[in-house]
Amino acid sequence: MDINFDFHNKIAVVTGGSRGIGLGCAEALLERGAKVAVIGRQPETVAKATKQLQKKGLVKGYQLDVRDLSAIGPTFERIRKEMGEIDVMVCSAGVDLGPTPADTITEEQWDSLHSVNIKGTFFCIQAAGRQSMIPRKSGTIVVIASVVGVIGAPNCIGYNTSKAAVVQMVRSVAVEWAQHNIRINAVGPSWTLTDMAKFVLAHPEFEKAEMAKIPLHRWAKVEDIVPAVIFLASHHSGMITGDTLLIDGGWAAY
Repeated sequence: MDINFDFHNKIAVVTGGSRGIGLGCAEALLERGAKVAVIGRQPETVAKATKQLQKKGLVKGYQLDVRDLSAIGPTFERIRKEMGEIDVMVCSAGVDLGPTPADTITEEQWDSLHSVNIKGTFFCIQAAGRQSMIPRKSGTIVVIASVVGVIGAPNCIGYNTSKAAVVQMVRSVAVEWAQHNIRINAVGPSWTLTDMAKFVLAHPEFEKAEMAKIPLHRWAKVEDIVPAVIFLASHHSGMITGDTLLIDGGWAAY
């Protein structure tokens, strides 16, 4: 059996693609022949990532704050007009607050997490599905969830619940859109060494407590996550949908 992860003639969209896991996924897709639309919130970060990725293949950058629901549809229309119909989508846009106990989290903090991690994510998926994947009866979607979306963990109630919602959204969309030959899955990393995680792990006591939960006793790297995303986005995972693949160093098995 020839296991070749070839994305030539595929158009891929990566939200949160200007940094961290999203940037790694965009790079990997480009290296495997895809044409990639990178979506990010900050124009300067999108421009920097696009310039960096141009060495790997055909890439275009698009500024979009996924909290702005009115801008999502037009952004996807623009991508389709400029690049073509969407075959693959990776949803990596996400935010965290750092340690936030359940008895102190505010409504503003709660809403800031959920507006990006689940609300913005879902409506990007809806736009890709409604505009491009459902009419063509084809598409794969991979969402970056988290191990704490499937287990309990202290001091991150807002983040946990937003990622748990992502896991359930993936299940529900998978069941509903299977009739359209669209697959959707998630990956659930533990702490991954991105700028966002480094900010959170800067709290020494919190960092020590989190490391103690991971049997492999190391933080994940972006390169630990990207291969799983590529697999789930490819035809080699053609019988997998509605699943969340944990990449957590054994945390959930502890």
